[in-house]
Amino acid sequence: MASAARVDLDGNPIRPITICMIGAGGFIGSHLCEKLMSETQHKVLAVDVYNDKIKHLLEPASLPWAGRIQFHRLNIKHDSRLEGLIKMADLTINLAAICTPADYNTRPLDTIYSNFIDGLPVVKYCSENGKRLIHFSTCEVYGKTIGCFLPKDSPLRQDPAYYVLKEDESPCIFGPIEKQRWSYACAKQLIERLIYAEGAENGLEFTIVRPFNWIGPRMDFIPGIDGPSEGVPRVLACFSNNLLRREPLKLVDGGQSQRTFVYIKDAIEAVVLMIENPTRANGQIFNVGNPNNEVTVRQLAEMMTQVYSKVAGEPPLETPTINVSSKEFYGEGYDDSDKRIPDMTIINRQLGWNPKTSLWDLLESTLTYQHRTYAQAVKQAMSKPIPSS
Repeated sequence: MASAARVDLDGNPIRPITICMIGAGGFIGSHLCEKLMSETQHKVLAVDVYNDKIKHLLEPASLPWAGRIQFHRLNIKHDSRLEGLIKMADLTINLAAICTPADYNTRPLDTIYSNFIDGLPVVKYCSENGKRLIHFSTCEVYGKTIGCFLPKDSPLRQDPAYYVLKEDESPCIFGPIEKQRWSYACAKQLIERLIYAEGAENGLEFTIVRPFNWIGPRMDFIPGIDGPSEGVPRVLACFSNNLLRREPLKLVDGGQSQRTFVYIKDAIEAVVLMIENPTRANGQIFNVGNPNNEVTVRQLAEMMTQVYSKVAGEPPLETPTINVSSKEFYGEGYDDSDKRIPDMTIINRQLGWNPKTSLWDLLESTLTYQHRTYAQAVKQAMSKPIPSS
């Protein structure tokens, strides 16, 4: 259980607070709730439409943190209870979003409404009631790197100044309007600007988090098992689904895009530091990622194939990957960024945080969970006869 003598980074005793966590039932929310229950004395008002991923924290009533977490089932779009919950809390954390690339250009209206319009009341209620806000944005707000516009043979492409992404310096560069894949990034950037303006004009205390591919157990869903059969989750769950079904992993446009990946447990430590060190976190935008875990999507697929073979005790497929076009996989209007490498200067200076877990270790932990959780269910689903039309 949590110690009573915990102190912040400046040596001050940490006072237990009440946190209104919107989107508490999701991937990030479930891990954050676990950390807050097991290692702190903070209270959580967990707001979401589903609670499957946090059920183990809500029952039975004999849990050591019983009474410190309450689940409130509501949709923030149309519920008058939201302002009351924000008023009851010292801090609001907004995790709610549509954040699956397959939706950005197939459901652009839902994406814009979810990530901008639906978040407006949260910002408004926090500002009007003098409540602190930690808002989860995305690394996608950076869009494309400056380097991607240089000639392919330019030596400047290797210069970090052209691709490392800095919260206070890097421009946000999106594709043309017809590339609706940028609907998500644009909506997220606009609400960041609104929050920043509320801080400047009305004194809102805020922190903005830009996650760079947080990976771990309970991320997304496996199509046909705990999500829609036709659903397309993010890359880790997509590749996990292929591995569980012993299908080749699909590489969009050859898997040449480069990404960094950070373990969810490392990232959650950063969020707790933000929660408990408001004087260091207020008014800041933080990249939260691991620049040491950079790979191409193709390299990620190859590594996941090796790790899953070890975890599952199965030989890897003879043909582990196949190439598909972005149009075929995501539909019309898809576009992508070439690299996403976070600069860590600000979060390291303000909070002293650095990620610890290597890419191999985080994949081993995550794929062990995926295998234990889904392998049997996937086998059963695959053994069922397909109904004739």
